[in-house]
Amino acid sequence: MKTLVTLAALCVLFSAAYGLHCYTCTDHTCTKLRNITCPAISDRCFTIITRWKVTSKGCGSSDLCRGPCCDTDLCNSAKHVGPSAILLLVSTAIITLVL
Repeated sequence: MKTLVTLAALCVLFSAAYGLHCYTCTDHTCTKLRNITCPAISDRCFTIITRWKVTSKGCGSSDLCRGPCCDTDLCNSAKHVGPSAILLLVSTAIITLVL
C-alpha cells in the first residue's frame, strides 16, 4: 500500500512538471496542427478566429483569455462552434419538447 501511494505521488509530481500541451499552427487556416508544450506561465490553450477568417492556436495565460480558452491537454483542437450548430441544437430541443 505504501508503494502505491508513493507511485501515485510521483505520477502527480511528474505530470505537473511537464506542463500543459496545446495545439499551435503556422498557416492562416490552421490545417497543420503541431503539439507543443507550453511554458510554465501559460495555463490555457486558446483558439482565435479573426473577422478575416485567420485562425491562430497556441498557449496563453488565463489573464489574457478573451475568447475560447481551455485548460486541459490538447483541448484547442476543435473548430469553434458557429451559430448554425447552436441553431440546430435549439430547433432539435424544441421539436423534442413539442413531440
